[in-house]
Amino acid sequence: MLLFAQAGKEEAPQDAITRLSEFYKTASDFLIEQGPIWVTNVIAAIVVLFLGWVAARIFRNLFNRALQRSHLDNTLSGFLSNIAYALVVGLVIIAALNQLGINTTSLAAVVGAAGLAVGLALQNSLSNFASGIMLIMFRPFGVGDFVEAAGATGIVQEVHIFHTVMRTIDNKRVIVPNGEITKAVITNFTGHATRMVDLEIGCGYNDDIRAVKQFLIETLEADERIQKDPAVEVRVFELGDSAIIFKVRGWVKTPDWWATRCDIVEEIKVGMDERGFHIPFPQRDVHFYQETEKQPA
Repeated sequence: MLLFAQAGKEEAPQDAITRLSEFYKTASDFLIEQGPIWVTNVIAAIVVLFLGWVAARIFRNLFNRALQRSHLDNTLSGFLSNIAYALVVGLVIIAALNQLGINTTSLAAVVGAAGLAVGLALQNSLSNFASGIMLIMFRPFGVGDFVEAAGATGIVQEVHIFHTVMRTIDNKRVIVPNGEITKAVITNFTGHATRMVDLEIGCGYNDDIRAVKQFLIETLEADERIQKDPAVEVRVFELGDSAIIFKVRGWVKTPDWWATRCDIVEEIKVGMDERGFHIPFPQRDVHFYQETEKQPA
């Protein structure tokens, strides 16, 4: 038994050498047969990556120029150009992996599943992203416009892909998600070059309404900021509970709207006081009754 054990120990190194020799021969045969193919595939993959990278950069520049020629916003054109560049680079990487003999079908499935998971996790951000593209493309407002959107009112300072920055009248900085803007009503107060000053002015029932009407017309026409065309409009609008209501309308340039409106209201009040016209206001009479205590019988 001892002799057999010693013989087994002596043969073990020989078996290891034999296995190494077989492995070396197998590896040598594989390199001789497959080595040139692998080297060729690696070189081809490197060439594809390099040429694809150059082509992607050229395509991005050409695409960006085309978008700028179509007068698209610089922010959006740059963003879309980068997306196009990333897509082309992704296709180049897939082509390079195919050159190496790697099956990209499974890889595409994994990437697709990961993209779906990321999309579900970032659906609010994607909604803001899509809304940002719509705002930049369709331009319901621009930088410098005074707007009311998503419950915020102010001057638009910046329009980004995911949010819009506004400055309120009292100089607060408000950041509004674009998704909230596009799903609500947008009011652009400075969207047109002109804007109407629309007032409701009341006078007393004892006043001469024709004289009041003429006074209102003269007040509007005397202000140089009120445009001549279209002409000012003053009409009896309603016979109210305590006053006769006039609709007073005139058109001004949009930047002059606020100051003109305030000045016109002041001039009307001062002028009506000087001419003895009355501006009624709601009144209520309160009567107090004192109940006498009854004397017990």
